[in-house]
Amino acid sequence: MNTATTVLESTQGTTISPRLAKNFRRNIKERLIEFLLMLCALSAVFTTVAIVAILVYESFAFFEFVSIVDFLTDNQWTPLFEDAHYGIMPLVSGTLTISFVALAFAVPVGTIAAIYLSEFASHKTRETVKPILELLAGVPTIAFGYFALLLVTPLLQMVFPELPTFNMLGPGIVIGIMVVPYIASVSEDAMRAVPMSMREGSYAMGATRFQTAMRVVTPAAISGIIAAYILAISRAIGETMVVAIAAGQQPNLTFNPMDSAATITAYIVQVAMGDLPHGSIGYQSIFAAGLVLMLMTLFFNVLGHFTRKKFREAY
Repeated sequence: MNTATTVLESTQGTTISPRLAKNFRRNIKERLIEFLLMLCALSAVFTTVAIVAILVYESFAFFEFVSIVDFLTDNQWTPLFEDAHYGIMPLVSGTLTISFVALAFAVPVGTIAAIYLSEFASHKTRETVKPILELLAGVPTIAFGYFALLLVTPLLQMVFPELPTFNMLGPGIVIGIMVVPYIASVSEDAMRAVPMSMREGSYAMGATRFQTAMRVVTPAAISGIIAAYILAISRAIGETMVVAIAAGQQPNLTFNPMDSAATITAYIVQVAMGDLPHGSIGYQSIFAAGLVLMLMTLFFNVLGHFTRKKFREAY
């Protein structure tokens, strides 16, 4: 009992050392930084939740007037006309067709560029070409829109004389040019992350640089390459200004890239910049279209996530 009392008295009489106080202040700063980082992460989550909530809430008013069956099966989209039709399929077909044309151009070009930069280009060439390639991502999309309308489409009309001025082929190719930097940059980073020991093992077995790049490096980096493709798909589906300028803004249920069409994003811009009163069925239709666009993007991202997990290489 006397010993315990002595220890207690000695403890009450001591002061915190400067080193312990410094560690205490450092822990407070670290906790504060962790809290700020958590707020930054939660802000992205809250923003996504808020966008989804607004789309769902505003879409309810639309679907109280329009049947979901008609929305998904009708082949006409004329919500701004007197004889209104609310079939979303013409906008979906235009969006998917332009995205497919863009990916048909961007995937091979971007992948080949990534393989060249990662496996064949010298250090000086890589440090010169890659920043120039990534500059394409900084060009305003409206400039790409007029590039598609005034240059790409006339060039295509030399090959296809029957091609109309407004079509899906020209904007699709230009969007493909826009997303090439995403595929090339992300895929090249994934290939550069493959351990050098795998390349050296391939060379030791007598493989050439091309065989090593195609049969060793590319399969090992397939997870990152698929992530680049999904990023490109999301970018192509969400593109607005190029298709608004060069595709014609005419909702047609067609998968022929030589026809004019409208996409979901182009329709949203068309209505949002108009003079429709808020709360009208025509105005509410942009939220239903936006909800479909979000579900399409979510589907491709989930598909890409499971594909990356399936083909991920452990090394």
